[in-house]
Amino acid sequence: MRRAAILLGCLMLAACGGEDHQDLRQWMKESTKDFKGKIPPLPEIKSFPTVAYEAGDLVEPYNASKIEPERKAGGGGIKPDLDRRKEPLEAYPLESLKMVGTLTKGKMVHALVQADKNLHQVKIGNYMGQNFGIITDINETEVQLKELVPDSLGDYAERTSTLQLQEKQQEGRK
Repeated sequence: MRRAAILLGCLMLAACGGEDHQDLRQWMKESTKDFKGKIPPLPEIKSFPTVAYEAGDLVEPYNASKIEPERKAGGGGIKPDLDRRKEPLEAYPLESLKMVGTLTKGKMVHALVQADKNLHQVKIGNYMGQNFGIITDINETEVQLKELVPDSLGDYAERTSTLQLQEKQQEGRK
């Protein structure tokens, strides 16, 4: 019985494949007769002249002397004293310090400078700020400093800065 079923299935498949499908082939011919397959030619490849590169005759483009600016022969000018002992107010940026008053002891004028919540007494010759700022003058309204600021070449340039007296705001007014 099983063999009969297999034999019957094979005969049915052979019957389907035996047709010529002439109508399908005719339809394909008619629908594709107007198609024209034309591919445009590739563009012409331009040839470029060959140039020999001789690196020995040219300057190396990534040489450090081309990238970095020239340095002065003597190491140039002013330098801070890096061996001296740092003072407490050098740990703070100058912008975070506040001058809150002055004291006079004999002929010497001292400024009162607040850093965080601590009050420090400074005089001419003391250091403040993170740019090696040395106090050059103190008066009733400001502290004047001379700072050494590094430039792009690694040298130091002098600049003057001031720390103005910060008057305490009254509680009732803003």
